[in-house]
Amino acid sequence: MQDFNSYEGGDKREKQETDDMTMKIAQAFRGKGEADILRAIYAEAERSRRAGTLTDAELDNFYAAVSPMLDAAKRKKLKQIVEKLKKMK
Repeated sequence: MQDFNSYEGGDKREKQETDDMTMKIAQAFRGKGEADILRAIYAEAERSRRAGTLTDAELDNFYAAVSPMLDAAKRKKLKQIVEKLKKMK
């Protein structure tokens, strides 16, 4: 940082990292079915949860970010998955 005007706060960097990760994930799952995507997400979350690198707060943040894009039935299913993952240690 050379001066205050050129400072790029953490929020912008975090958003860019999230956007980049979202694009990578979207590309990886292009052409896959919904069931394949859900299995892959659940498997990765389960691995992270068992390794102790996925917290309840992160699961809640994921739910909060994704649920508005889902219909009621899918939102309910996602909530069930999040609750199941939270019970995992």
